[in-house]
Amino acid sequence: MASKKTVSLFIKGMECAACSSRIEKRLNRLPDVEASVNFATEKAQVTFDPSVTQISDIIKIIEKIGYGAIESEKIDSEKQRLLEQKLRKQTLYCFLLALFCSLPFLLQMVMMFFPNHSMAKTESEMPRLIQWGLATIVEFIAGASFFKAAWKSLRSGSANMDVLVVLGTGMAYLYSSIVTFGGFRHLHIYFEASAMIITLVLLGRLLEDMAKNRAGSAMHSLLSLQPPIGHIEEDGHISDVVVSQIQAGNILVIRSGERVPVDGQIVAGESSFDEAMLTGEAMPVVKQAGDTVFAASINKGGAVRVKAIAVGAHTALAGIIRMVEEAQGSKAPIQKLADKIAGIFVPVVIVIAFLTLAVSWLLTGSFSSALVSAVSTLVIACPCSLGLAVPTAIMVGTGAGAKKGILIRNVDALERAKNINYLVVDKTGTITEGKPEVATVSCSAGIKEEDLLTVATSLASQSSHPLSQAIASFGRDKDITIFLPDHILEKAGLGVTGTDKNHHKIRMGSFRFLEESGIKIQDSALSQLHQDEQKKESSFVYIARDNQYLGSIALADPVRPTSKKAVERLYDLGIEVAMLTGDNDITAQKIAENVGIRHYKAGLLPEDKANEIQSLKKQGHYVGMVGDGINDAPALAVADVSFAIGAGSDIAIESADIILMKSNLEEVALAISLSRATMQKMKQNLFFAFIYNVLGIPLAAFGFLNPVIAGAAMAMSSVSVVSNSLLLSRWSAFPSGEIK
Repeated sequence: MASKKTVSLFIKGMECAACSSRIEKRLNRLPDVEASVNFATEKAQVTFDPSVTQISDIIKIIEKIGYGAIESEKIDSEKQRLLEQKLRKQTLYCFLLALFCSLPFLLQMVMMFFPNHSMAKTESEMPRLIQWGLATIVEFIAGASFFKAAWKSLRSGSANMDVLVVLGTGMAYLYSSIVTFGGFRHLHIYFEASAMIITLVLLGRLLEDMAKNRAGSAMHSLLSLQPPIGHIEEDGHISDVVVSQIQAGNILVIRSGERVPVDGQIVAGESSFDEAMLTGEAMPVVKQAGDTVFAASINKGGAVRVKAIAVGAHTALAGIIRMVEEAQGSKAPIQKLADKIAGIFVPVVIVIAFLTLAVSWLLTGSFSSALVSAVSTLVIACPCSLGLAVPTAIMVGTGAGAKKGILIRNVDALERAKNINYLVVDKTGTITEGKPEVATVSCSAGIKEEDLLTVATSLASQSSHPLSQAIASFGRDKDITIFLPDHILEKAGLGVTGTDKNHHKIRMGSFRFLEESGIKIQDSALSQLHQDEQKKESSFVYIARDNQYLGSIALADPVRPTSKKAVERLYDLGIEVAMLTGDNDITAQKIAENVGIRHYKAGLLPEDKANEIQSLKKQGHYVGMVGDGINDAPALAVADVSFAIGAGSDIAIESADIILMKSNLEEVALAISLSRATMQKMKQNLFFAFIYNVLGIPLAAFGFLNPVIAGAAMAMSSVSVVSNSLLLSRWSAFPSGEIK
């Protein structure tokens, strides 16, 4: 069976949550298809088996039920921007036309509040034929889009918000037209209701569109970071080309003040680069030949020449944008209830409205008053606010996180992070800088330092562990001649083995690693060395050849300046912190005391860390895990929520739910704070959406709401929900790290 494929589709024509719910249900009926449709982002994430269903079939299904669809990756962003601008202008022109025609009705309604005014005669201010003419323009010209959308919806066998608007305004318009042309002068007409409702709904759509654009401003700002052109150097000549034409291997000239168009490696020159878009760090990073620069970073110094390595969708910036889009397109578990209600909401409201018409007419004997109540019921009941409640909070929350260097893979992780009450952290690269340096070399009796360093550096050059890399770097600085060991075998968290050119077995690793290999570590100087180096919070690596102990290397890894403050922040959030490390107990104790961690365990293998987390979960804790190395991947995988330091290994990043680009433990506290703030907004929005309809529909059905007031309330309900979500954009961290 072919592997499943996931495609993002841009959906055109959705007007409310009922639309997204209908598309989602229809797609999920297809064999081996899993679809999630997001009304706020106007996108669908569709996972399917290409051997069973083609993407063209999925698009045809969407078109068949009255909507448009196109693969997101095939959308020209500039053309899409222009199309959205055009549609926005069309809505604006329709609103202005409706407003112009509705102003006389508004003036007439205002005059009704002044009964003694000479202009307050009920219908003498504006002849009924003029009212009919103005209402007709609003209903069928300014409001034409409602009729088109309602027809598409009904043709597909369902109903959406447009059906409610068309039924409500259409009933008022039709009744008023019959009264006007039938000569029933004693009956009241409701042209002002049909015109004002259309006008207010159009206004609501404009405001909602503006608010949704603001909610997605983080994505727009990310997309705008990449420069449109790059300067390619070829045969001594420099030519400007659009970014899409740059290929891997091209040599680019990046001048002072310019943004880097692609990911690349500096081949000539030295400069400082502002990488705040990737890491959130304000301080520029100095880079020279051999260093990597990233797309959208800003050259703050002199011109450099860069060889393009990753272009287009393969750049780090593109990866960030893709991750944010996927998170914004995913659905929170809390949204399931809202989706279920939105799916049946419109048909239920239509039934309630016609029951209101029948019962009210029967009880009062007045068709006119019964019609007003029915129209009010239809107009006030809009599922838009239900559909926008959760997605807009997600859009703003994930966008705010991205600006701070907190990348959330999916909204499920965002929702789960709020529950964390126990956080497990790795030591190296998480609490410490992760850049250990050799402090002391101690040789066993009769062993030369050069011989020890030759074995250690040769083995270290074959490992990606931070301690190994530090030893390899130290050996290079000492001009140690290395050899290429054979039969390399690395045991995660313990050490590495191999054979030298004379077929001797060589080992380098922890005290436990060598002892388990049968090597007796006996060195009279070792005890004093340990006592001296413990004060520096050092880690030790032991080296042996065959069964002979050669000596040890002490490495110091300084604690990050922000780690102590980060631990305090986490405790302030009510989260217990524990450190799990493969390092020795004495070093672990010193580090834990330094940063204020109350619980720690040392000498752990990767599987031990995972087992410790499983144990904590069995005790009833909701466990988060922060790590940066390959050896952290098993623990990250079993944690309830996992955080990867952005500078860490690819495996750790792939295993994590949330990525912290700043490589700063303090960002975990911010991520959890963001999760709690976002979830609070989701719940507030859902409460507002539910209470609005719970109160509004009965009030309208019992005749306590004028149709125009109901229209205004309906128009503002969605705007209020989106505006409440936008308050999340105020979530931020002060430079000192204070959570706001």
